[in-house]
Amino acid sequence: FCPSFRSRRLRAQHSAIMASGLKESAILKSYVDNGDVVGICVSGGLDSKTVALRLRLAGVKVKCFTADIAQPDEDDIADVAKKMAPCGVETVIVDLKDDIAEGAFETVACMASYDGGYWQSTGVGRYVTARGLLAEMKKHGCTVLSHGATGRGNDQVRFERYVNVIDPNFKVYAPWRDPVLLEEFPGRSQMLTFLQKHNIDHKIVSQAKKRYSTDANVLGLSNEAEDLESMETAMTIVNPVMGVWPKDAPNKEEPVTLRFESGRCVAINGKKMKPIDILKTANTIAGRNGLGISQALENRILGTKSRGVYEAPGMELLARGLACVYQAVLDRRSTALFQSLSRHVADQIYDGRYFDPSTRTAINAVWELAAPAHGTVKLGLYKGHAHFLSLTECPHSIYFEEDSSMEASSGLNPVSSQGYLEVSSVEAKAMAKAGLISDESVWAKRRRTGAK
Repeated sequence: FCPSFRSRRLRAQHSAIMASGLKESAILKSYVDNGDVVGICVSGGLDSKTVALRLRLAGVKVKCFTADIAQPDEDDIADVAKKMAPCGVETVIVDLKDDIAEGAFETVACMASYDGGYWQSTGVGRYVTARGLLAEMKKHGCTVLSHGATGRGNDQVRFERYVNVIDPNFKVYAPWRDPVLLEEFPGRSQMLTFLQKHNIDHKIVSQAKKRYSTDANVLGLSNEAEDLESMETAMTIVNPVMGVWPKDAPNKEEPVTLRFESGRCVAINGKKMKPIDILKTANTIAGRNGLGISQALENRILGTKSRGVYEAPGMELLARGLACVYQAVLDRRSTALFQSLSRHVADQIYDGRYFDPSTRTAINAVWELAAPAHGTVKLGLYKGHAHFLSLTECPHSIYFEEDSSMEASSGLNPVSSQGYLEVSSVEAKAMAKAGLISDESVWAKRRRTGAK
């Protein structure tokens, strides 16, 4: 544009904003001035519609994007584009189902659950979504990624860090940290009024039916906020989407057979499938048997605690099965190393650091340890429990009945343990002579000495 035309256009946009009764956001004005194109991550919900319309009315060039990560609470992902259309925006749907399935398999291989057994459905979903949508946004000429995370939670950290590490030059806009938008939309009622003013329909689910918010993908559901924030509210107010509560599961045990190769499930009940189908099948089988529902007070990135009720039936089933194989093929020191790596990977995924060098190194080490993890595991699922039934076809198992048997066998000779115990006793006796050993209850001693 020539300078005079650009100046007239900006003045016209400013007048339009004032006429609409909206305040001018300095951040949005800078995007208009720079000719930036903002790619908005949308879900089709109230927040998404509000932000997309608000930015468009501010004169910002807007394109919307949503990730197809096999959300179990979304009947048809194409509905997101239909919901956003009245806002005058185009929505691009990006198929990331295979990516999220690979993330699930990697998380299970690392046993990277977070506080209280949370299978990181949101943590994994965020790096898959950020990577996938950012790449698509670039194809459409976007220069800014806008996310709908609040200024109090984990997702703002995850989204922004992932954009920063993937492309340091790509800008990030957080509408719910923009002072102007925060003032205009302090709550859901103001958003609804705003949309209705512009003849855009939006239905809010009755709060009597659902009193919490949900984030979902094929790994699982994370339920939090509203009524769940009170520790006096039972976790059972949650209505499971991917399965049932254990009490509502069948009264008969269901056997399931899982085949693992190098730490990856390749078949369920004898049927080989690709990862996304393995995960969906595991969700169905485990879900109907009440497996994988948990509650935790998780430690947020910013230092606060957050209460969540989680569903991850398929992840829990695959992890229970793989744990049986790991127990058979990992020696004691390999197990200790694995546990250390597992904790590190879990923390890194939760903190939005999946692409960091230490995370990648730890995951690589886990795959090395998982290389001999071949085996066929049979579990019995019953009302939220997974009972071990058998482990077969596990060629690298270091469990040998002859060596561990309490009966006479051709394995380890009990007499040979004498030498080991004599060597071990040298250190034990030395510590006793040096006065380093106390056989008193630690708690009783602390009480006696006044320690708190």
